[in-house]
Amino acid sequence: MTAKIRIGILGAGRIAVPAIIAPSRDHSDITVLCIAARDAARAQAFARAHEIPFWAASYDAMLAREDIDLVYIGLPPMLHREWTERALRAGKAVLCEKPFALNAGEAEAMVTAASRTGVSLIEAFHYRYHPLFRTLEVLLADGAIGRVVSARAWLRYPIPDDAGEHRWSAAAGGGALMDLGCYPIHALRSLLGDAKVADARMAFERGVDRAVAARLSFASGARATLHASMRASVPSSGIILNGTSGRLMVRGFLMPHRGAEAVLERGGMRTRLEVDPVTTFAAQLDHVVTALRGEVQPLTGGADAVANMAMIDAIRAQARIRSAG
Repeated sequence: MTAKIRIGILGAGRIAVPAIIAPSRDHSDITVLCIAARDAARAQAFARAHEIPFWAASYDAMLAREDIDLVYIGLPPMLHREWTERALRAGKAVLCEKPFALNAGEAEAMVTAASRTGVSLIEAFHYRYHPLFRTLEVLLADGAIGRVVSARAWLRYPIPDDAGEHRWSAAAGGGALMDLGCYPIHALRSLLGDAKVADARMAFERGVDRAVAARLSFASGARATLHASMRASVPSSGIILNGTSGRLMVRGFLMPHRGAEAVLERGGMRTRLEVDPVTTFAAQLDHVVTALRGEVQPLTGGADAVANMAMIDAIRAQARIRSAG
């Protein structure tokens, strides 16, 4: 790895700005070197707008460059497997946006490709790297609320049904389960371990799931519910963990830097938890840099990415069974 990590972006979408471009400006050891879009004019305009030194006329043209260390894939999910594997074969490390793939089978193929090429593959679950989520992990490990018996997690976010919006396209890998539900699924798994799907329901609108709800059962005996919706009046995300001796509640877990409320209740006392102002994307990029330098193992790569897609598959399958019945 070079002294300065050089990043190439595949996809000139809005997410690239907060996820990569903005936090990279605070890193002296990172440079966003090149952008590639589906057409050259779009890439050129994006590069000019965000002061990126180079733009590529195609995705393949950027992957052919020898001066790119990490490729950030911000494309629709239907393209994740293809361009992740191409980037890996080109010897580039990959930070791939969520949801990781269209299904667990694709995720396994991507992880296998990373293993064969010997380069890093990380899923961009930015919330996972924020200090607040780390605080939740420590409190649970220390028994702050005893044994968790039940939990609830949700993410509701208004996504306009605009022309060309891939999140309202089932073929592109959109829908509430894939685009939003992946977050509460991942959060519950990260805190409580893997689970089985007890029940699931999906509400559809013109062939796309606009909302999903599921009940999960964990090996520890804990039970949890999750909900996600693309038809919401205002953004809302949260995690509630009920234990044998207390409760942990976080409202705004997805982006705590925008004003999360986190509370620990035990022994009749309510304690507000400190919320670090660092952005989730900055925390994620910090972790990616240390992972690429071999200092830590990625928290959201490999087996974790496959397991999360497997849970998404299981929820989808259970919802279909209920619908058929």
